[in-house]
Order: sequence, then C-alpha cells, then structure tokens
Amino acid sequence: MDIFVIILYIVFALVGIFCIFIGLPGNFLILLFSSLLAWYFKFEVIKINIIILLVALAILGEVLEFVIGIIGSKKKKASKSAIVGSIIFSIIGAILFAPIFFGLGAIFGAFLGAFLGAFIVEFFKFHDVSKAIESGKGALLGKLGGVLVKTIIGFIMITTTLVNLF
Repeated sequence: MDIFVIILYIVFALVGIFCIFIGLPGNFLILLFSSLLAWYFKFEVIKINIIILLVALAILGEVLEFVIGIIGSKKKKASKSAIVGSIIFSIIGAILFAPIFFGLGAIFGAFLGAFLGAFIVEFFKFHDVSKAIESGKGALLGKLGGVLVKTIIGFIMITTTLVNLF
C-alpha cells in the first residue's frame, strides 16, 4: 500500500509542476500533496520541520516568479499597465489554449498571453509598435524566467519530500 501512495504522490506532484506552467500555484499543490503524504506516514518519516521548509520554498517560488516577471518586463521598459496586462492575458491565454493538445496548449497560451498582454497595452497606450514588441518580449522573457525558477523550486520540493521517505 505504501508504494501505491508514493506513486500517487509523484503523479500528483507532477501535476503541480504542470500547473506552474499555466499560471496556477503548483508549488502550493506540491506542498499540499507533501503534507498529505507526511500525514499518511503520521509525520514520522516526513517531519513537521520538512513541511515548514516546503512552505518557505513554496512562498519563495511565488515571490521569485512575480519579481522575475517584473524584472523581465522592466528591462524592456514596459509600463506598469503592460505588466498587469501581461499577467491577465497570461491567465486568459492559458484558459483559452487549455483544450489544445490534451491541456498542453495551456502552456503555450500562458506564454503567448504574457507577450500579447504587454504588447496590446503598450500599443494602445503609446501607439508605437516597436515599443509594444519590446514590452511583449520583456514580459515573455520575464514569464519564462519566473516559471523556470519556480519549476526548479517545485522539483526541489518533490526531491526533498522523497529523500525524506527513503
């Protein structure tokens, strides 16, 4: 039974990793699944200090994703409204493209949405295509960087949980 629970944990934790790509708080899902696994083992194998570490890592992942996204946009001189537009359109893109390729289209949609959100806002604000393209690139690069760091943190969380099991 224990091996089945561990395999189930790995599957759900990987779902958490997927959620990161579509703009959902995947590391908090990993935290939830790790906490449930710790509870299943009565906190004897995965102790509460590990859960506290995972909480800190999940929060760090969210903060870094947000900050890196802003830094990417600001490097290309995107306005605050373009940054907000990239966040909103990233979510919309993930939702709209989710039905494509069995849900994998959501990943493409999130990144495309980040670019288009910044591009559209900057274009309507300044009527300058080149500035809008640069802002879109910044939003896209910021999104990529933020997601990469958050994904690495997610895998660190999963690894930390599994190492404590064995």
